Amino acid sequence: MSLRDRAMTAALSAMLAGCAAAPSKVDPFEPMNRAAYQFHDAVDTAVVKPFVQAYVDVVPELVRTGVSNFFNNIDDLFSAINGLLQGKPDKAGKDLGRVILNTGFGLAGIFDLATPIGIERGNEDFGQTFAVWGATPGPYFFVPFFGPTTLRDGTGTVIRYYAGPLAYLIHNVPVRNTLYGIGYVDARAQALQAGAIVDTAALDRYLFIRNAYLQRRQFLIYDGKPPPQTEDE
Repeated sequence: MSLRDRAMTAALSAMLAGCAAAPSKVDPFEPMNRAAYQFHDAVDTAVVKPFVQAYVDVVPELVRTGVSNFFNNIDDLFSAINGLLQGKPDKAGKDLGRVILNTGFGLAGIFDLATPIGIERGNEDFGQTFAVWGATPGPYFFVPFFGPTTLRDGTGTVIRYYAGPLAYLIHNVPVRNTLYGIGYVDARAQALQAGAIVDTAALDRYLFIRNAYLQRRQFLIYDGKPPPQTEDE
């Protein structure tokens, strides 16, 4: 599932839940997080979103798809690793198969040959692995230019990027940073449609995004079958 699809699913799940407020204990730094979100939203609206929209309008879809596939291929490698760490050999095997096929025959992942033949992405990450190992989410944070996260998920993201293959395979710092920038633009482009849903559906966009994120993470941790919520939740 692409970032755009995941973001749309998260937004729609929050809509169906009526944007019910998450327990305050998950967001003990809400005033700080709201300020961070307002700063992020202002810069994103004035600078980032217009630039990304221009990227979508100017760059051919075939090229943009290739860019997304390239970065998805890297994510699939980490998904395979996390599948093994979580004791999910079937998911790990599928993700590893995707990486081998797309890297070897899809020009380093630019072409996604695995999806058309039914090899689905596992979408596992270090945050989910820590959850399976028993780590609690910790407090919720909104990080400007990155988005919503928790202490657990944010730690997993830091590990993911420090261990990423680009850092080891590309020693030219400007080239490597350019690729990181392209990856950011690609991720933001895939979230454009979900952002439109938030703009039109949410009275309090901060709460909408927070609840959607937390629900989506719960959905992923339990492979689409999260346990029933308690009355407090």
